[in-house]
Parts: sequence; structure tokens; C-alpha cells
Amino acid sequence: MQEIQSRTDVTVEQFHNYIVKEGQPVVLKGLTKDWPSVGRRSRSSEALSEYVIRMCNDHPVTVLVASGSEGGRFFYTEDLQGLNFKRASATLPAAIKRLLELNELSERPSLSIQAISVRDVCPDFEENNPQFLLADVAPTLWVGNQGIVAPHFDIHNNLACVVGGRRRFSLFPPSQINNLYPGPALFTPAGVPVSMVDLADPDFTRFPRFRDALQHSQEAVLEPGDAIYIPSLWWHGVRSLDPFNMLVNYWWGGMSGNRVSPYESLLHSMMSIKNLDVEIRQAWKTFFDYYVFGSDFDLDGHLPANLQDLVSTMSFDQTTRLQRMLSNRLINAENGMQKNSVI
Repeated sequence: MQEIQSRTDVTVEQFHNYIVKEGQPVVLKGLTKDWPSVGRRSRSSEALSEYVIRMCNDHPVTVLVASGSEGGRFFYTEDLQGLNFKRASATLPAAIKRLLELNELSERPSLSIQAISVRDVCPDFEENNPQFLLADVAPTLWVGNQGIVAPHFDIHNNLACVVGGRRRFSLFPPSQINNLYPGPALFTPAGVPVSMVDLADPDFTRFPRFRDALQHSQEAVLEPGDAIYIPSLWWHGVRSLDPFNMLVNYWWGGMSGNRVSPYESLLHSMMSIKNLDVEIRQAWKTFFDYYVFGSDFDLDGHLPANLQDLVSTMSFDQTTRLQRMLSNRLINAENGMQKNSVI
């Protein structure tokens, strides 16, 4: 396992023109060290908590709660038929106060508040703790005690800024997907498949290819004030190391201007192509290479400009019509399945 490369004093130009375009993870040491929230954490968890609570409203948030016997791992049950945590609703101030109370216990459940909108819950936080690298991107907030999030991927680029507590990030490039043993695509802990391997105690008998994944992995421990850039589709597992942790992250990119999710396109392709005969799948692969992935082909040079639609750059009207058509066809396909199931 290699150490993730690190940089300091990165400018906006360096970040977007070099770091992001290189497509490799980078730790940005001390990026947010001047945030008031990070300064409060240098004094105590209580000082940070009081600072954030003063900015919060009563907007409800979802709190994940796992038994202390799970060791902080938010995952599946042992038989893989359910999840090993429950969801509860609370205000963020109430959840933070509960976290501080749990710190006094020797054995405590794991609590995690994940990806809540800062603008909805703590509207003044963003103004007082601005991210100059991504000034127009909406921040999300993560709060919890010692917990473990299984390796997963985001479709967006991710800039994660540690505010309180230390976090260990373990990263794997997209090419390692087969060696990470992804779980189900639909029944997931948090929306996308997670690796079924326990990073803290990997079972190499059950998951032998994970040894190969480790040869390509990168790792870093971030302190308050540090940040990490995680490119789109890089797998990342995160372990919170201290009793009280807080992180702010920013997701952007990874989607084209039409806002159609590539992951939803992947699910659609899995549903429609995955179970076809191998010869037909191979033929479709050729079509995907040509229309989707082929940058070396002259896709529309033989067509007049008014017919250069999906194969090059679609207009807003063309995109709208195509989305409507696909939506209607999915509805018709669903209705057909329901009709056949009744028959």
C-alpha cells in the first residue's frame, strides 16, 4: 500500500488545471487550517460542537446507529440479508449532543450523520468556512464517532475536508473493481455497491484477489485542516479514528451537462444487455466502443450539420426529447412486465 501524494499551498489554477486533470488522488495538507471550525476543534470537541450547533436549525437529519458489537463498521448483517445498522431521525444539534454524551461511555454504539446539506441544516457554516477551490459547489457535512465506511465509489469528483478528528483514507483505482469484490448493485448500505472485503481484517481465503488490489492501493491519515481530492470512480474506504469526527465534502463533475447519471446508464445497460448471449453482448460492446468510448472515430463527418445529434454534441431540445423518449419506453417496459406477470 502506497502513501497518497500530498501537496501544500495549492492555488485554484493548480487544483483545476493540474491536480484534477491528472486524475490521481492528492492530499492537500493544511488546506482548511484557517477555518474557524478547525480552530475550534484544536481546543476541544466540545468547542467545535458548540460552534456548529449555534449555526444549526431544526431541519431533521438521518442518523445511522450501529451496535457497539459491530466495531464501528456500517455494513451488512452477517448473513447478508439485511443491514447491521438502523436509521433514526433527529435534529443535528440533538445528534451532536448525543455523540458527546456517548464519549463518556466505555462501550458505545456507533453513530454517523452522513452527507447532509450544509445549506439546509447549517446555512451560516459555508459563509464562515469558505472553500476557495470550489466556491460555487454546495458542501455536505459528515459527523460521527469512531466508524468504518466500506470501500465504495462516487460518480462525482470529491474534495473531503477534515474539520475534527483524524480519518484514514484507503483508496483503490477504478481498475481494481474485480479485485474488490463489489456487493449487490441494488441492495446497498448507501446507494452504490461497496466492497465486501473488511479492510481491517481481510479474509484472503474468501477474497484472494484482494491481495492484488492492495498492490495498487494508496492510503493516508488526515488531520483536522487537511483535505483530500478523490477522483470520480476511485474506490475509497474511510475509518474515523477519534471519538468525535467532523468532515465537510464537495462533490462536483463526473456528469455531463444533461445531468443524466452515468451510473444510472450503467444500471440500464446491465438490465438490458448483461443476460444476452455472449455473441450479442460482444456485438453491443463494439457499438458502445464506437458511439460512447471511441475517440478515434470520425463519428459524424459524413453527416450534414443538422443531423449531427447524439453522435456528437446534442442540443438542449434534442436532449429533452431523448430523455422524454427513454422515460416513456422505460414506463412501457415496466407496464409490459407487470402485464406478463399477471398472465
